[in-house]
Formats: sequence, structure tokens, C-alpha cells
Amino acid sequence: MRLVFAGTPETALPALTALLGSSHEVVAVVTRPDGRSGRGRHLSAAPVASLAAEAGVEVLKPAKARDPEFLDRLREIAPDCCPVVAYGALLPSEALEIPRHGWVNLHFSLLPAWRGAAPVQRAILHGDDMTGAATFQIEEGLDTGPVYGVLTEPIQPADTSGDLLGRLAVAGASLLLDTMNGIEAGVLEPRPQPTEGVSHAAKLTPDDGHVDWGSPALHVDRLVRACTPAPGAWTNFRDTRVKLGPVRPAPDAGKLPPGEIQTAKSEVLVGTATHPVALGEVQPQGKRRMAAADWVRGVDLTGKDALH
Repeated sequence: MRLVFAGTPETALPALTALLGSSHEVVAVVTRPDGRSGRGRHLSAAPVASLAAEAGVEVLKPAKARDPEFLDRLREIAPDCCPVVAYGALLPSEALEIPRHGWVNLHFSLLPAWRGAAPVQRAILHGDDMTGAATFQIEEGLDTGPVYGVLTEPIQPADTSGDLLGRLAVAGASLLLDTMNGIEAGVLEPRPQPTEGVSHAAKLTPDDGHVDWGSPALHVDRLVRACTPAPGAWTNFRDTRVKLGPVRPAPDAGKLPPGEIQTAKSEVLVGTATHPVALGEVQPQGKRRMAAADWVRGVDLTGKDALH
């Protein structure tokens, strides 16, 4: 089939790589416009745009998917199908109608669970034991279209959203390729999603990453892992922000008041509503990431210090 692939971040690269190496013809890629990044805030192309350019594939970067120039070009290309992985923008009905087999999205959840922008983060935050990925036909509703195929993936106790998303991106690439093959062969028919079990995965904001030490240790652990690497978990120490890497629940460490810091051997413990957690890496404002024990040695703790 003639494919136009839509995607933007690094998460979409395994799927694009799989399609480029397949019997299908990736004739163009649709991605978000170049964004500013780094300390110098220089304009840089999205990972998908860079990979497509290296492969000699046409790159389309519409400001909006309803832009007439983009829609006209898509009609000229006349793709059979448009596979999508983390494109990052809504598709209007005018675009959805162009490819013969529609737009097929690879979504990182077991639909209808966790429809929306942050399915992996929300699954970890919610404490799910199992997640997965699904390919489905895009329609105008938010992740509501009929499903072609699914795969499952256990959530490990120490998984961050980055860890889990990395595994799902690789496994999901095979699922998306299988879906394209099945559509081309005429052996796949999408099935409507169940009406029960619907949940929504709103994007996590930087404010969501602020740790409330008055929460149970289990919640603190899940929040930090869900926010790693983005949007990032953080706390305040002496009125300055400190970024937090994953923590480790320490149920045998006794009891500490919420937010209170205690050093024990090579560990740095922080109290929660239940038992303490041991800090991993931290990054004080304006400094590099470091082990929590190294950070504590440099701040000269007093008995009044606490995280909040």
C-alpha cells in the first residue's frame, strides 16, 4: 500500500522504521512544525521529520491539519492508508476522508481504557498491573474508533513512563505493521470498542508533578514514576525546586512525618502519610542530576528542613 505516516516524537520512530523496511511504500510523512528546544531555543525538526528526511521521504509540516495546502497535497499523493503514532494534533473530517482505508492510529493502551493524550502515564499513576497497545480506525471522536488489533504488556513495579513507553513503542511497531498487512490483504475488519471500561487520560502538566508528601508512599512512588521523564516530578526544598528521579518505598524504615528528611546509611529517606520512601537521583535548581546522598551532604541539613 501507499502510506502517509503521521507522527512526531521519538516514540513514533520504531513504527516508522518498521514501515520503511516493509513491502509498503511510505510516500510521505506528516509531522508537527519545527519547535524550539535546548538552552539556545533553536528551531529543530521533530525526530520523525529527521528520520524521514534521512530516508528521502517527503515531509509535510502543516500548522494545522485542516490547512488547504496540506489537504490538497494529501489528495495529490492519494495514499491508501495513513498510519499514525503520536502525531499530536486533531485530524479534521476533510483529512480523514482522503485515504481509501482511512487513518489507523497506534495507541498505547487497551482501549477503551485510557483514551487521550497520556495513557501510559495514567496507567502507572492509577496502579494498573497491565497495559498494552491497540490499532484503531480514527474517527472524529477522541480515540473512539473501532479496533483492528491489540497487544498486552505487564507494568513492572519499577517502570517509569519512559521505560514502559519504550517497550510499547517497539512492540507496537510490529502490531501496526501487522495491521497494515492485514488491511492490504483484506483479512482485517475493525471491531467496535466496548461501551464499558472507558477511562480518559488527560495530559499530565508540570503542576501535576509536584509531590504531596502527605500522600501515601504508594501514591508518591506511582506519581514520580508516571512523571518520569516528562513532565518531571519535583518538590520544594528551602523554597527552591528540586527535580526527583524515581523513589523506592521503604516500608521497613519506620515512621517519619510527611516531608521530613532522614539520612540512613547511604540512603536518604523522606516521610509520607504511610512509610518513608528512599530518594534516588535528584536535580537541584540550576545544577546537574546527582545521587540523593551526594545532594544531602552538600546542603548541611538542619532539624527544621523538610520537603514540601
